[in-house]
Amino acid sequence: MTARLLDGTALANVIRADLKTDVEALLARGVKPGLAVVIVGEDPASQVYVASKGKACIEAGMHSETIRLPAATTEAELLAVVDRLNADPAIHGFLVQLPLPKHLNADRVLLRISPAKDVDGFHPMNVGRLSVGDRQAFRPATPYGVQQMLIRSGIETKGAHAVIIGRSNIVSKPMASLLVQDGPGGNATVTICHSRSRDLPGLARMADLLIVAIGKPEFVTAEMVKPGAVVIDVGINRVADPTSAKGYRIVGDVAFEPVAQVASWITPVPGGVGKMTIAMLLLNAVQAAKQAGGWADGQVA
Repeated sequence: MTARLLDGTALANVIRADLKTDVEALLARGVKPGLAVVIVGEDPASQVYVASKGKACIEAGMHSETIRLPAATTEAELLAVVDRLNADPAIHGFLVQLPLPKHLNADRVLLRISPAKDVDGFHPMNVGRLSVGDRQAFRPATPYGVQQMLIRSGIETKGAHAVIIGRSNIVSKPMASLLVQDGPGGNATVTICHSRSRDLPGLARMADLLIVAIGKPEFVTAEMVKPGAVVIDVGINRVADPTSAKGYRIVGDVAFEPVAQVASWITPVPGGVGKMTIAMLLLNAVQAAKQAGGWADGQVA
């Protein structure tokens, strides 16, 4: 068996093309969806990601603002920026890029963001609303992207046993919330595994749908995957590779080549989940603009 690829790049391009229709409809009403990103410090990975968000926003016809703050920014200064964006009518959604420098309290910063503009979906109010199936809650972009990959690829989740390896607030927990909801891309039976789980390989082998977000390079091997399972690799890791001109290569949390011989579907790294994340963030920003205007529930996907 050789797995079919879940091509996140192709799917993200389709979503972003569809998104332009929503943006044009809003522009016709005199509303230009606005998305802002705040980045503190010089983390290289965050800088690349933020630049990609800004470029995608402009390509979609949206207003984009990137606020770059020095690593020495105080918490009071950062909170003042958050307050300004909360009050800015041109900004419908914004996020503060994580991780923050260690002297800043990320929880306090996230709590300061207005839930109505929290397009990352990390504010406790949005987390709670998501867990009860409120369609006006913002869905965190990465698990939202995974769910859309499944729906748009025709992969049935109803009745499936989904096993998630990892328990982060950013990916794993909201992923579980989405998968158990009643509706497309939901109605699954969900197991969350983590470093304290007994017989993690055995639990992984029970999965019809295996989602891996553990942050360990090529952690999942072929022996951990049930034949025919769908494997979603959320991980992105840099590992040393002296044969590469860069001296490293990018791999996921799944040993791609051997697992691809067992699974029915698999996401590549890069080119899988990562491309979907930015597309779903843009969808959340458009949802925020619609909800700010009082148009239905703002859902665009």
